[in-house]
Amino acid sequence: MATLPSDDLTASPSTPTHASAAVAAAISGGPDGEALSPIDRVSEMLFGLLMALTFTGAVSVAESGQGAIRTMFIAALGCNLAWGLVDAVMHLVRTVTERGRLITLVRAVQGAPDEQAGRAVVEQSLSRLAAGLVSPAEVEAVRARVFAVRALPARPRLGWHDLLTALQIFLIVVVSTFPVVVPFLLAQDVTLAKNVSRAVALAMLFLGGLALGRYAGYGSWRVGLIMAALGTALIVAINALGG
Repeated sequence: MATLPSDDLTASPSTPTHASAAVAAAISGGPDGEALSPIDRVSEMLFGLLMALTFTGAVSVAESGQGAIRTMFIAALGCNLAWGLVDAVMHLVRTVTERGRLITLVRAVQGAPDEQAGRAVVEQSLSRLAAGLVSPAEVEAVRARVFAVRALPARPRLGWHDLLTALQIFLIVVVSTFPVVVPFLLAQDVTLAKNVSRAVALAMLFLGGLALGRYAGYGSWRVGLIMAALGTALIVAINALGG
């Protein structure tokens, strides 16, 4: 998930020119801008996986047939195509909104009547966590970096990098459909296909939790097992609610 612009500034390099260039890149959306984090990629994969599992879990052994399997495949793929499209578009909306907020922050700091007022603008924009970690000297360093930003665009814009990131989100959601649906297309025995599909889903949930645990820096195997158990519980709950 994207962090707040002001929080990113506190982690910028200490060189004012370099930091100002980083802020400008974040506003313009160039190649140095924000990309999908591991938690974003894993989350999108899990969303697509859970959506597909709601369809495979509804396949009845007694009423199964090639027509039913084909209908399930089309429904699962269509659902994830729609979800992937919506998620990709919302990513672009969030990106534009955050860049607009960053532009507003830069203008407020640069238009402040004095340095103290500029520092107050920076302090108000920090998250509660960041505000508790930075010192007054660091707040002043952030203000100076923001004040040094030049060539500020009139409005937030999207670039090719943003469109490619949105495409990546779309593809992750859609591709995550196939591992749990393909067994139904390859196996004649629906019971076997359901068992294989569930095993693949559990493996994907475990690997997703493993990646999140490593990203967080603790208990990757434990997080993998927790994610597999949590995913199983969510599937049961979704199916029980008629999803």
